[in-house]
Amino acid sequence: MGTYKFVLTVALLALPGYGQLDRPAGPLRGAYVLGPDDVIGIRVADAEEMTDKSIRIGPNGSINLPMVGRLQAGGLTAEELEKDLATRLKPFIRNPSVSVNVVELRSQPVSVIGSVSTPGVHQLQGKKTLVEMLSMAGGARADAGYSVKITRQKEWGAIPLPNATTDATGHYSIAEVNLKQIMDAKNPAENILIMPNDVISVPRAEMVYVIGDVKKAGGYVLSDTANMSVLQALSMASGLEKTARASKATILRASTSKDLNRTEIPVDLQKILKGKAKDVPMEHEDILFVPGNKTKAAAIRALESALQIGTGIAIYRTN
Repeated sequence: MGTYKFVLTVALLALPGYGQLDRPAGPLRGAYVLGPDDVIGIRVADAEEMTDKSIRIGPNGSINLPMVGRLQAGGLTAEELEKDLATRLKPFIRNPSVSVNVVELRSQPVSVIGSVSTPGVHQLQGKKTLVEMLSMAGGARADAGYSVKITRQKEWGAIPLPNATTDATGHYSIAEVNLKQIMDAKNPAENILIMPNDVISVPRAEMVYVIGDVKKAGGYVLSDTANMSVLQALSMASGLEKTARASKATILRASTSKDLNRTEIPVDLQKILKGKAKDVPMEHEDILFVPGNKTKAAAIRALESALQIGTGIAIYRTN
């Protein structure tokens, strides 16, 4: 099996068809709450000095307009600001017709959590797709899974994906996206536009580890549908070193008990490789240890230390 480099690139973002071009007008006018740095467009019939104006909302949420002076726009929706402006303009214009549109979104946060390089809260700053938001968070880490979960507040409508569901409270829409299919250009429609206050969660992948006297020790990410056997894991590790004691290999399996000790399952790789014993299936978080010159205890300590600090162990992906 080969490796799959999980990298978000500018070239990918430039591919045509990635995401929708426009946000639905309804949520923007009726639900989007204006905030600092948002840009709005204002049209007022019979008032040229206030027509076709693009205005950036100030840091304190206020704007300054002819005739009405300074007023608070932050905290209002576009529809609410229209009504407020119309009320303020009545002394100057009979039956004022006011239109407010959102030109640029710059004030709404998006939380990106999990296996990304820079988890935290990132500003949407205009129209951004899922891939663009992940890129703003530094991209997915090597140990990230292939699926990404998106949670959206109900006022923005349901997430436009076939697998979207509503949570038990009815307040959120939840959906899952296969990021690998997006990056392989197999399903670009899932690269949806992200809305304010979305939560993007990138879970850690299911993995197996191969350590000891093998040519390419490390962790191996399992795809959503892949099963892993001892021979497949050994193949991804590029085989045994000459000093390996193949007949004394062991699978170290996480225990379900609270003592956190691993169960040791003896594996005779020598017999399996010769076809004299059946291949052995591996489970998520299994460690295949192949002894040699290094002691098992030292190898396990090195692996656990690398996992705790998040560095020092190579992570590989299957295609």
